[in-house]
Amino acid sequence: MANEAVIKKLQEPYEIFEMLDGETRELRVKNWEQGTIDIKTSEAPQGKTINALRVFVPIESKAVGVNWYDITSKTLIAQIIGYLNQPDYNKLVFVIKKFGVAPKARFTVAVIP
Repeated sequence: MANEAVIKKLQEPYEIFEMLDGETRELRVKNWEQGTIDIKTSEAPQGKTINALRVFVPIESKAVGVNWYDITSKTLIAQIIGYLNQPDYNKLVFVIKKFGVAPKARFTVAVIP
């Protein structure tokens, strides 16, 4: 096998990051991890495994449930991951805006230091 990284399965419960078309949301990320999650969709009712980025947020910014979101959009992950690999990522505010609906939704990300 060539340089294949083993991606771990994220522990449940899953908290899928969802936004409405045109919605804008701010995220501060305290910590993060990458892995996979198992989901069921209308296209795959038997279930499938997808990549996810789990971002842990301050408790006061998420009133209900656990203190993380599981981001599954490949395009959103691609826009955020570079910033999360910087040592001071937890000082940044990510301003995310969604355009469209899944599976063709796209996002803009502005980063405030």
